[in-house]
Amino acid sequence: MTSSVTLGALAAVLAVALLLLIRRPAAAQRLARLAALAITVLVAAALTPWTVQDSGPAASFLLGVPVLAATVPVLAERSGRRAEIADLVAAVVIGSWGLLLALGIGVAFLPVVLLYLLSATWSTAPRKQA
Repeated sequence: MTSSVTLGALAAVLAVALLLLIRRPAAAQRLARLAALAITVLVAAALTPWTVQDSGPAASFLLGVPVLAATVPVLAERSGRRAEIADLVAAVVIGSWGLLLALGIGVAFLPVVLLYLLSATWSTAPRKQA
């Protein structure tokens, strides 16, 4: 179950990252953050039945931490804060959580870390001139 969800998440992350790198839209950071949040929520939703069956009430905590961490950069951007820092925090939290739960559901959340790292480094990358 988790391997198919992990492969789906990895395919979605790679597709979004390639699209953003090739097209280089003006709102690339925002799109990367929204895509990472959407993929994280979809991974959590796909893993919910299996996690509830395996862990019972603890499933909300096990799946909620990555979703909450994925929400922080979007909220930081909307509030006008330095969202690049929030991207790095989300990458560290989701990456650490994924490694902590690596024998179970954690691996499925690791591909999203790539989008947060891409979004965090986007502001330092040179812009494409039209």
